[in-house]
Amino acid sequence: MFWEEWQNDHYKKMPSWHGMILMAKKKILFITGTRADFGKLCSLIDKVSEHTEFEYCIFVTGMHTLSRYGYTVDEVMKKYSSFRLEGGFRNVHVFMNQVHGESMDMVLGNTIFGLSRYVSEYQPDMIVVHGDRVEALAGSIVGSLRNILVAHVEGGELSGTIDELIRHAVSKMAHLHFVANGDSRRRLMQMGEAEETIYPIGSPDVDLMFSPNLPSKESVLAYYNIPFTEYAITLLHPVTTDLEQTKKMAGAVVDAMLDSDDNYIVIYPNNDHGSDIILDEYDRLSGEGRIAVYPSLRVESFLVLLRAAKYLLGNSSAGIRETPCYGVPSINIGSRQDGRFCCSSIINVPGSYDAIVKALADVRKMVPHPPRFEFGRGNSAEQFIKILMDEKTWLTKPQKQFVDHHFALCR
Repeated sequence: MFWEEWQNDHYKKMPSWHGMILMAKKKILFITGTRADFGKLCSLIDKVSEHTEFEYCIFVTGMHTLSRYGYTVDEVMKKYSSFRLEGGFRNVHVFMNQVHGESMDMVLGNTIFGLSRYVSEYQPDMIVVHGDRVEALAGSIVGSLRNILVAHVEGGELSGTIDELIRHAVSKMAHLHFVANGDSRRRLMQMGEAEETIYPIGSPDVDLMFSPNLPSKESVLAYYNIPFTEYAITLLHPVTTDLEQTKKMAGAVVDAMLDSDDNYIVIYPNNDHGSDIILDEYDRLSGEGRIAVYPSLRVESFLVLLRAAKYLLGNSSAGIRETPCYGVPSINIGSRQDGRFCCSSIINVPGSYDAIVKALADVRKMVPHPPRFEFGRGNSAEQFIKILMDEKTWLTKPQKQFVDHHFALCR
């Protein structure tokens, strides 16, 4: 694959770790706003924590702080808050950037306000953000305006809906790009990003997906009181640019699950505008013994359940990114993931009842698929830390220039 070839060539040119001396301990601030991006950042945070050359802190905000989504800030605190920095400061900072019902622009403004104040006190050398959420956008705005290096994980992707606009905006304000593969690298170059600032390291969540330390399926089923051992997973998010489509799609998904004989583990949507539409439809699932509904699951638990699932139903990126890695089929509904990676294990359908029912019949006939590795092989954190250990990384200038790579406009 391109990104593996690029890594081999690039790292030959990098100096050995031996004899590399950073001028001073670097302070790295990771921002997480959702259960999903936390799972993507965990392996990177863990690797940074192993090196005395770095000091890290985690700014926890967004969905993590909302009780209706399981108050997943507890998950972050349990994993990281026992470590203390010099001077006795806890390395997890929690900021509630929203209350239920606030619009995304208000959430963005709130996050900028809280993060800016925290950055004034903590004074990080680098801010690490992930993906396409408003918390990542806030981090890139604060970092770029304060001349702090911004590192964007998984830029250059196609997201669909408002997420894609946010992702590309974050990339334009970021100074360093840790991308999943060569396709993402090419897109960033088309956006005028300097080639030497783009590092294809794979997707960090693959590190966790193939970790030998994941819990057993039996322990996860017992912990969440899931009353069945065979199941599919439903994970549906609002399409913020088309709420009418969201309502029709959510109704069709619920109807299809109720008419199906399969067991389902249903996980709440993210907190984007329109999530209430989906939650209102999920009220109809109450009392169904073969359908278990959860506001949130621990990242590791979700991966264990996904690995053993019959299929994933919905429009989550998990059905595009994670399921192919495990060889699990997925039914991708509607337009939210338009233009993203596709393979034979993914069935793309419109958000109508008839289309979903047909896809359910088709997915049950699928034979097991081999794992796909377009987004890495589980060594992203090793590559990430190697790049951070290179002094040249820290000499990246905060003043960016558009780079014209002279791509051909016609093919």
